[in-house]
Amino acid sequence: MSALPSFPGFADEFRAPGQSVIEPVRFAAALNLQMQELAQLAHVHRATVSEAPTNARLQAFMREALRVLSAAVDVARDRERAIYWYRNSPIPEFQHRTAEQLVADQKTEAVLSYLTSISSGSSG
Repeated sequence: MSALPSFPGFADEFRAPGQSVIEPVRFAAALNLQMQELAQLAHVHRATVSEAPTNARLQAFMREALRVLSAAVDVARDRERAIYWYRNSPIPEFQHRTAEQLVADQKTEAVLSYLTSISSGSSG
């Protein structure tokens, strides 16, 4: 059995060089997002992603996404599976919306609770 992938290392990949913020380009690339999609999910203007990458709303969305991805890696025990789940898997308990959609709608705590219940062996 292979070791659990390092999520902190994964999260560090997003850090803007010399800054304590997440770099939107790196974040989007890791999740296979277009810049327009990232802007929509963060509820910011599309120009914000490139022209104001330290925007508070944009940074908050990416931090919340990383919180959920970290928990998803703990459950899936695989970084790529966790990203796939986050972006693509409808969650029946949330009207078949994805974790990504829920985080965009500021429902991070609900997703984290769901993941905790899954890791505890519950169905949700």
